[in-house]
Amino acid sequence: MRFLFTWPYRIGLAALYRAGVRPWQLTLASLATNVVVGWLLVTGRRFLPGALLIPAGMFDIFDGAIARLRGEERRSGAFLDSVMDRISDTVLFACLFWSEAQQEHRLAAALALVTLVTALLVSHVRAEAEAEGVSLTEGFFQRLERYVAMMIGLMVPEALLPMLVVLVLLGGVTVLQRGWSAVRRVSREGRA
Repeated sequence: MRFLFTWPYRIGLAALYRAGVRPWQLTLASLATNVVVGWLLVTGRRFLPGALLIPAGMFDIFDGAIARLRGEERRSGAFLDSVMDRISDTVLFACLFWSEAQQEHRLAAALALVTLVTALLVSHVRAEAEAEGVSLTEGFFQRLERYVAMMIGLMVPEALLPMLVVLVLLGGVTVLQRGWSAVRRVSREGRA
């Protein structure tokens, strides 16, 4: 299965590298695409925003890879990427919340809001662990999985509510998983 995605990824990465694309350009392109997705959601559209999450996600995947390939990995770039990712998540789920609330779909609106909170908590737990000197990258359900679930939820009729339930449940599991891992590692580091 991994082989299926490896070759398109490598081809895309090589094309972006040869075109001279910089990592920060991809980071900003991802943010801009997510802003368009948010605006489309607020206007009541579903399929097109779901489809636009594909390039938004691809830009997000390639920015770090391009930075590594170009030897341009910097803490400032990683910081910019992380902040832009949080802004993108906030735009996406806040606009979905707004749209669902305007249509009086209260359960979907509430789940969109809880998804936003869990997405931010997953990143916050990692940031707090790193502030304590502990590298924390694991997580059962992270940003890429959220994008895929949202694509399905927006593009497949009647799939939004079930996908939001999945996002809330698995996002909550990820927060607990990361939190537990962080507490264990920070405790171990404190004893050493």
